[in-house]
Amino acid sequence: MEYKLILVLSLLIAILLILLLNSRKKIKELKFSKRSISSKYGKMTEQFMPFIDDYPYNPQNFRFLGTPIDGVQFEDDKIVFIEFKASNSHLNNKQKLIRNLVDRGDVIFEEHNLDL
Repeated sequence: MEYKLILVLSLLIAILLILLLNSRKKIKELKFSKRSISSKYGKMTEQFMPFIDDYPYNPQNFRFLGTPIDGVQFEDDKIVFIEFKASNSHLNNKQKLIRNLVDRGDVIFEEHNLDL
């Protein structure tokens, strides 16, 4: 009788462990899916950001790059590298490197002629 109780309890523990592992897997998949949807939404909306009312420049002078920065704004007196961020997103390491290069003035213009 005692071994039957131990067997039943062992089976219940095994079932609970399997359910726990499955639920963790589902939660992990949902978190990944949410991040993926958020990323896709961000990539889609950043293409329209130059056309919102609060955008401080002429949107016709904006050129979308997409990566590693969203785009470049060409003004008569300056060129502005622009990265749009929403919510609590932050610059990634590559974007920080680009920002630092610009801040240090390590940006150059080159002309390359191709003989065809």
